[in-house]
Order: sequence, then structure tokens, then C-alpha cells
Amino acid sequence: MLIIREKFESCTRSSLLLTTTITLIFLANVSWAFYLPGLAPVNYCEFNKPADNCRSDVKLFVNRLDSEDSVIPYEYSHFDFCQAINQNEAPVENLGQIVFGERIRASPYNISFLKNEQCKFLCHKQYDTSKREDFEKLEALKKGMMKNYQHRWIVDNMPVTWCYNVDNFGGQKYCSTGFPMGCYVDKEGIAKDACVMNILFNKKDTFYLFNHVDITITFHSGQNEAWGVGFGDHGGRIIAVNIVPKSIQHKQQPQTPSDCPSNPLPMEIPNELSKDQIIDVYYTYSVYFTKYNDIKWSSRWDYILDSMPHTNIQWFSILNSLVIVLFLTGMVAMILLRTLHKDIARYNQIDLEDDAQEEFGWKLVHGDIFRSPQHCMLLSVFLGSGVQVLCMTVITLFFACLGFLSPANRGALMTCALILYVCLGTPAGYVSARIYKSCGGYRWKMNVLLTSLLCPGIVFSLFFVMNIILWIKGSSAAVPFSTLIALLALWFLVSLPLTFVGAYFGFRKRAIEQPVRTNQIPRQIPEQSVYTKPLPGIIMGGILPFGCIFIQLFFLLNSLWSNQTYYMWRSFLTSGFTSFYLFVYCIHYFLTKLTITGTISTLLYFGYTLIMVFLFFLLTGTVGFFACLWFVRKIYSVVKVD
Repeated sequence: MLIIREKFESCTRSSLLLTTTITLIFLANVSWAFYLPGLAPVNYCEFNKPADNCRSDVKLFVNRLDSEDSVIPYEYSHFDFCQAINQNEAPVENLGQIVFGERIRASPYNISFLKNEQCKFLCHKQYDTSKREDFEKLEALKKGMMKNYQHRWIVDNMPVTWCYNVDNFGGQKYCSTGFPMGCYVDKEGIAKDACVMNILFNKKDTFYLFNHVDITITFHSGQNEAWGVGFGDHGGRIIAVNIVPKSIQHKQQPQTPSDCPSNPLPMEIPNELSKDQIIDVYYTYSVYFTKYNDIKWSSRWDYILDSMPHTNIQWFSILNSLVIVLFLTGMVAMILLRTLHKDIARYNQIDLEDDAQEEFGWKLVHGDIFRSPQHCMLLSVFLGSGVQVLCMTVITLFFACLGFLSPANRGALMTCALILYVCLGTPAGYVSARIYKSCGGYRWKMNVLLTSLLCPGIVFSLFFVMNIILWIKGSSAAVPFSTLIALLALWFLVSLPLTFVGAYFGFRKRAIEQPVRTNQIPRQIPEQSVYTKPLPGIIMGGILPFGCIFIQLFFLLNSLWSNQTYYMWRSFLTSGFTSFYLFVYCIHYFLTKLTITGTISTLLYFGYTLIMVFLFFLLTGTVGFFACLWFVRKIYSVVKVD
């Protein structure tokens, strides 16, 4: 044992040195890039009146295109749209944006502050259906319109919105953070919302491409919030960018504003293309600036959030979940307290020297309640990984509540979660080692390796398989190979050594002492009723936690896919079984709420769902285990046992 301990301490010292070095390098790189969202507004001034503290050019960036009908997003360049000449102007993407599949690129739109433009020509695309390359480009555009792919544009670090009235919510205006690239009227005359809004889109089996956009930029020119001075009539800060997509059939390259009439003939692309057919598409845009001083720059996101149709329903569901949690907690606590106070008082009145008095009730199993489970290695590994996920979740939520992870700081949520998960290997190793040692385990090397490799390996394997599928499909969500190498480096060079460090301190600690002794010979378990057996108890035990959260799951899944106490081991599975109901609800959501079609999109949906469900299993199982452990230790510590 002494040799093993010396080897373990030597390995841990090396890991600690390596981890400290990497951490210092990381902190040195990020210390100069710290940014608190909301404290760095951009001041704009009129294009012909430049100043030192403002800029006149308004950059419009394009992001990936995605759809509710398909899980596979694509880069802007995947479709044959107008491309920017200089792509180096695109902002640098962080780790979270890359993993999430965001691909922000420069656009060819030239916008100057307070300079209105009408029917400005952007580019011309000509398709000859006799050429295979042009035919494939047209087919890609038709597929995008068929699947209802949405543009995601960004101006001044804010999403460009498409606002329209929603009839299902009393005419309420809904502002979407994307707008469709076009629409399709099928053979029966049924169309998407984007086509229904225009009465000219009435030809069956026809695609209508949105080749013109009206961009309205609303700015605030009142008192400067930071310095207390006004911008006057020649400057301001952008508070909203709205867009109206249009389909215009240009016969030739537009030259004047009259070339974009208010009710033009739409740009039609027939579904059945004839051979040797020439289709000309002219892309144009208009820009309008409006001043509105009633909204401050710091509140410019409110109109997007307030226009969501489910906002009031979501607050109601939060209160409903809170009431359910409080009611169930109070009911269970009241029953337990009354029963335990009654039982403990009766047990402690018994004379311990009276051998004739037989034990009864839950005191009867005091010599077996803390017996080590059969799969202690796996339990300790899951508990260590669960603590890692739990700490990551709590800290991420804390930073999110402080505003560090606001929507203005794109990719910050995923970046924060990944970095925290990697850096929290120490508590994972510590908890796993302490639990494993308390169970009488001695294979410390296997424990440390499984803690650092098993659960992250399962997640990474699922992620890697889905990434290969996305790479084959040419999706923007495919993570580059260099990023995969960086993730592996964080895993093996940071998380793994930190897990060794935590395990070192965990194994040095004394084993957890239980309040009662464990009998050497296990007590024979009598015949149990159906509901007290392990499997039925696990299935029923996961229903209550799921009942508290299932209403919020609808909004959580909308944001993800619609762009909007018993035996120790048994206690882990019982609370962790909530993840099974989560998976069942995800299946229900897929079948009833989503319109995803295609085998690849279905596989990707359930692949990402499995990752979410597995992490939720670790989190809930860990919380359930430690809650049960604390409860059982507490009640047996107050009972007199010889």
C-alpha cells in the first residue's frame, strides 16, 4: 500500500504542475479579452460627418441558415446568394459559437448610417438549366425554400428581426429573429405563412424566392447614457433592425427606385424545370433609418422578448412548477417528520440492556442499511461525474443571472459550460474517490481513469458520430477537426490531471464513518410487495420530479429546436430515472410539435437528445443519492443502537 501511495502522489504532483501551467497560460490569454455585455455600445454618426468617437459604416453580418423542418443547418455560402468580397471582416468566433454551429460571415450589403437607399442593386445570378452546376444551385435553393430555411442576420451585435401579426394570439405582433429565404406553394395550393401573407403567391407547385429586403434601422439619438451628452441629429445608437422580405421579378438590372414597385410581380421558380431554361435573379435591397428616443440602448432587446407569444404562458408555468415543488416538498416533509419523531421517541424509550426486547420497524435493518452496493465502482464514477455536471450547471446559472451570458455575448453560454466542466475535474475526482474508498474499494487507478474517461467518453462518442454525419452533409454545424483536437486537449491535458488531483485528496481522506455498524452476515430479505421491488420503485420514483419540470420542458425544447430513499445505488437510479421520462417527453415533442423530416435529421435530433438525457441522468441521480445518504445518516445517528 505504501508503494501504491507513493506512485499515486508522484503522479498527482506531475498532474498538478501541468494543470497549473495550462491554467496560467489560459488566464493570460483571456485576461485582455474580458467583455461584459451591455457596457460597450457602438456610437454611429452620419456618413458625411465623421467623428473620433463614432463610426459611419453599419456592418451587416450573415449567420447560418436553419429550419424547424430539419436539424441540419447550412452556412450562408451553401446557397447561391450574393457573397462578400472580403471575408476577413467577419468577427472571430469563440469556442461556444463553433460547437453550436454558428458561422458568422461578412455580407455584401453596404450600409451607411443615416443614408437611406431605395432599390439598390446587389448582384445578379443567372441559371442555365442545361448546365449541371446551375441546375444543382437551383435545386439547393428549392430545397431550402421547401424546408423553410431561415436567414439569421446580425447588425450591431443584435439579430435582425422580421415582425408580423400572429392571428392565433389576437393579432399580437411577433418578431422572429430570422426570415425565410423563400416559400413554396404545393400542388394543392397550400403554403407556409410567408407565402400566405402575399396574395400574388398563388401559383401551385411554384417556389417564390425572396430576392429583395427592406431594412429599417431604428436608432436612439437622445442623451448619451455613458457620458451624459446628446448625439444631436447626426448620430445615435442602434436599438432595432427590422426587415421585410419581398419577392420581385426584375426584368433587368435595377437602376432607379421605381424599379422596385410596391406590388411587383413575384420572382417565380417553377418546381418542374424544363431543359435549356434561363432564369435570371436580381438581388436588391432598401435601407431606411428612423429615430425613436423612447427606448434606451440598454433596453433594446425587450421588444424581441416581449413579442414572443408564449411569454405569459411561460411565467404561469414557472409559478405552477414552483407551487408543485413546494406542495410536494411540504407534504413529504410533514409525513416524514411526524413518522420519524414518533418512531425515534419510541425506539429511544427502549432499554438497550433488555435483551428480550426485539427490534422492529426501520431500526430492524440498521445493520444492513450502510452495506456497500454491488457496483460501487460504477456508482462512484457516476456520482463524481454527476457532481461535475451539477457544479457546472449551478455556476453557469449564477453567471447567467449576473448578465455575463446574455444573448449579446454570443456563444458565451456554451463556452462557459465547457470551460467550467473541464476545470471541475477536481471535485469529480474527490467525490468519486471518497465514495469508492468508503465502499472498501482499493483499485484507485481504475476509479480515477473511469471517472475522467467514462461519462465524458460517452458524450464525446455520441457527439463525434453526429459530427461525422453533419460533415458528410456539408452542414455548418459540423465542428472543424482543429476544434475537436482542442476539445480533446482540454479533456486530456486539463480535466484528466484535475481529476487525479481531486482523487489524490479524496483517497487521503479517511473513509466516511457511518453512524451504525454493518453486520458481517447480510440479513435475509423477505418477500416484498410489487411496489417495493427495485424496478417498480425506480419507475414510480422518477414521476414526481418529472411532474415538477415537464411544463418547462416545452419551452426548453422550443428554445433548442425551434429557435426559441432507498438503497444507495437504488436512490441514484430512482431520481435519475426522471431522465427516462424526459426522453419520453422528447419523443412526444418530436411527434406532435416538430415537423422534422428525413432520416439524418431524425438521427441527429435523437443523438443530441441522448446527450442531454444522459447528463440529466447524472445530475438528478447525484442529487438524489446525496439527499438520501444525508437523510439515512441523519435518522440513524439519533437512534440508540448497541
